[in-house]
Amino acid sequence: MSTIVNLERIKEILPEINVVEIIEVGFAAYSRGEVVVPPVGELIFEDPPGEAHIKYGYIKGDDFFVIKIASGFYHNPKLGVPSNQGLMLLFCQNTGSLKAILLDDGYLTAIRTAAAGAVAARHLAPEPVKRIGILGSGTQGKLQVQYLREITPCREVSVWVPDAAETEDYLAFFAGSDWVIEIANDPAQVAAECNLIVTTTPSTKPLLLREQIRPGTHITAVGSDVAQKIELDPEILGNADLVVVDSISQSESRGEVFRAFDAGALRREHIVELGTIIADTNRKHRQAGDITVCDLTGVAVQDLQIAKAVFLKAGQANGALS
Repeated sequence: MSTIVNLERIKEILPEINVVEIIEVGFAAYSRGEVVVPPVGELIFEDPPGEAHIKYGYIKGDDFFVIKIASGFYHNPKLGVPSNQGLMLLFCQNTGSLKAILLDDGYLTAIRTAAAGAVAARHLAPEPVKRIGILGSGTQGKLQVQYLREITPCREVSVWVPDAAETEDYLAFFAGSDWVIEIANDPAQVAAECNLIVTTTPSTKPLLLREQIRPGTHITAVGSDVAQKIELDPEILGNADLVVVDSISQSESRGEVFRAFDAGALRREHIVELGTIIADTNRKHRQAGDITVCDLTGVAVQDLQIAKAVFLKAGQANGALS
């Protein structure tokens, strides 16, 4: 019998799960070669602009495999509809039987992406973080800030809001919190003020240029998850002291690293996977003046880890697993 878990229940369960920890474990397993993740399936739409991603995979020897469908349609907020939609399907790895349907409307994808940003910051952010910079004011522009809470004591944030009409909503989201949010005039101001920057937009042209990035800065790029998107000047990656990806194989067809490869600014041998960084506990991965970049295109092991955790927690709450 399959368990159906709706969005309301998912939101009740998630605070009981250490999402950053399980995502970190998933990345390490991926880079050890213990995860099977086929190439991403996707549909790209032009009018209205949007995309749908199909990601799926399993950890060898685990109990489950996952198939996730998630979409992003960027004009949705103007219609009163969230940009992100989707669901996750969790199956038994031994029998193929459907164990759970997680009707998350894309929420679990958003959370696991924010948690991945926190993992990247845990291992790559400068010390101390003087100011956090965010490009983008959508779901990730908010969640990335929230998930950095346990990673750094810094509470000062500069945010570039691409659509000025969204400024009030962004500020209201953090009203009453201990975050000190300031709205930047442009991405260049974010680069000038911040040494930990997270880019979260669906931009198709570079927002940050090489000459704007100060020594000692770390950038986590999460917006460019298809071949058509780009937020960083390829020369930023070419000039970086360390370039990290969640998946080397995926970086050959999407994301900032793909665009840097295409521009001739970066070569494959100059990148390393985040899971490898996580496992290398004896190495300090940055010096004080280093520029580092982590390009996150989203790997199905993240979906597996969060879907499995929600399902198991829901089963515990019900007294038995379905």
